[in-house]
Amino acid sequence: MRNFWNWVRNEDGTRILTIDGVIAEESWFDDDVTPKLFREQLNAGHGDIMIYINSPGGDCIAASQIYTMLLEYKGNVTVKIDGIAASAASVIAMAGTEVLMAPTSLLMLHNPLTVAIGDSEEMQKAIAMLDEVKESIISAYELKTGMSRLKISNLMDAETWMNAKKAIELGFADGILT
Repeated sequence: MRNFWNWVRNEDGTRILTIDGVIAEESWFDDDVTPKLFREQLNAGHGDIMIYINSPGGDCIAASQIYTMLLEYKGNVTVKIDGIAASAASVIAMAGTEVLMAPTSLLMLHNPLTVAIGDSEEMQKAIAMLDEVKESIISAYELKTGMSRLKISNLMDAETWMNAKKAIELGFADGILT
């Protein structure tokens, strides 16, 4: 099975994790970042960790699980966005004790998406579900940035792309990788 992550240990004992792929609840082709597999490897060691993220995003519930695992992790979690942290991957990035971005990297946030079929009642249920999912995602961004929920909601409505400088300015990142 091929994972889109890899653990190594630095000379100073820091564990380094590289996440490079789609975030998913289940792996259809054995190539997705799944919460169960992630948890096993996260808990296989201890101490501070450094996470490199280059992901287009994926399943927001799976991202929520990974975000929570990182929030509860006992050591410091330094997130380094070296490519893109889009959609659900941007939520995972918010769990970092410190979030750093490469000068050429991007962060993207948008409203949650789904596919729904059925009558108007089923469509209304899908809309209500998406509204609740959006509120939960806003919570992660709010904790990191201190920004108002309304402003974050507006950024999500606009599908906002941020370079490192803009992400730092808005509080989504803490610094630029040098």
